[in-house]
Amino acid sequence: MTDRALSVIRAGALTTVQDLGRYGHAHLGVPRSGALDLPALRLVNRLVGNPEGAAALETTLSGCAVRPRCAVTVAVAGAPCPVTVDGRPAAWGAPVRVPAGAVLDVGAAVSGVRGYVAFGGGITVEPVLGSRSTDLLSGLGPGPLRDGAVLPLGRTVGRAAPVDGAPTQAPPAELVLRVRLGPRDDWFTAEALRTLVTRAYRVSPASNRIGLRTEGPPLERAVHTELPSEGLVTGAVQVPPDGRPLVFLADHPTTGGYPVVAVVAERDLPAAAQAAPGTPVRFVPAGR
Repeated sequence: MTDRALSVIRAGALTTVQDLGRYGHAHLGVPRSGALDLPALRLVNRLVGNPEGAAALETTLSGCAVRPRCAVTVAVAGAPCPVTVDGRPAAWGAPVRVPAGAVLDVGAAVSGVRGYVAFGGGITVEPVLGSRSTDLLSGLGPGPLRDGAVLPLGRTVGRAAPVDGAPTQAPPAELVLRVRLGPRDDWFTAEALRTLVTRAYRVSPASNRIGLRTEGPPLERAVHTELPSEGLVTGAVQVPPDGRPLVFLADHPTTGGYPVVAVVAERDLPAAAQAAPGTPVRFVPAGR
């Protein structure tokens, strides 16, 4: 067995392998998937000298712990958290050299939701449709990490970034999502459209990689007939029967039968990935 690998000591609440995603397969019913916080993924890969699309780990709230079988450079970013190597404090947001056999422990998020852990050479599980990403909806890619799992690592191709610490975006105290109305905004009352862009919502604990669910005032529909399934894009704000807006994220279905009242600007979606349950949410018209 190759020594270019790591063993999972503590899988955490939900840790998955993610890269930039599998684009171009929506017509086959395959979501993009990939890291929810793409800037954080690109950052940790740059820090360890990987191409920006190399596969890394995405943790959720509680972090994870792994033991590399070889000496490897590691970087952790995304949601701020404590990092240790064999129990000794290590840097967050900077390259860290982890000796062979040492335990890298990525602790629980201090703020935010999702952490990203890159290893020099990247995680080289078998790609599916051009991506190594775990897709929780379709089941493509490797399954979520389990204690005792072994993941292969690639050969290092670049040098770690010579920095003491990289600038990172803090998780949002308030999530502001810029939206463009449509394509089905005409299925809602004028009052519902005012509610969407003037009232406050909160991130629901039921949120996941498929979508960010909200708690707050329901949106009243003006049209109550059934809607045939239509194509969905990442960032679509769908309104299910309870009337609360649902923002689709990377593992979203490619079609859906509830009306989409608006679409969130792509540049706001990384912040949505880091918005913890209870975070205030405001939808504002794009251009403000």
